[in-house]
Amino acid sequence: MQTVNIHEAKTQFSRLVDAAASGEEIVIAKAGKPAARLVPMEQARAVRRFGGLKGKVRIADDFDAALPDDVIAAFEGR
Repeated sequence: MQTVNIHEAKTQFSRLVDAAASGEEIVIAKAGKPAARLVPMEQARAVRRFGGLKGKVRIADDFDAALPDDVIAAFEGR
């Protein structure tokens, strides 16, 4: 982590942005006290497309049918 004062940050802004983009964290200080932090951007998440698995997934007709009594008993500890 690198700490720079505001004046240096203004004069070296391009270099600091390049350093942050490569993974370094830069703290910008005002009168010796940390005021801001320059960090790399997170990668944007992929956009989800609705219907992307259409025709690739099959749900059985009896998916939500009642379970057999012996399976329910096993779940209930009987």
